[in-house]
Amino acid sequence: MKKIASVLALFALAAACTTAPPANVRLPEAPPPGEPSGTTGLHEAQLRGFYGQPAFIRKDGNGTIWRYDASNGCKVFFFLYTRDTDTAVWHVETTPHPSNMAADQACLDALHARVS
Repeated sequence: MKKIASVLALFALAAACTTAPPANVRLPEAPPPGEPSGTTGLHEAQLRGFYGQPAFIRKDGNGTIWRYDASNGCKVFFFLYTRDTDTAVWHVETTPHPSNMAADQACLDALHARVS
């Protein structure tokens, strides 16, 4: 009897692990304050036109993160979200960044200089 209960518990645990995550991530109504000028609302083609091919792309639900590596060693992360069929930048972060904002303009400038 103990053996059957253990097997059933194992199956229940396995079933819980296979539960699918929600298909869509809820998009906030507005991007966080302090976004770098000219970045919010860029579409994928515009982003590639400005900065080229990203070093890294990660898809997560209806969101995608594009990472670019700037020449001064910083990294720029563009957070794109899809609404209907429209995918655009919603938020930008850099590492490192100032303590009072998510993106360092010098890092974005270095990224732009790398591709200019």
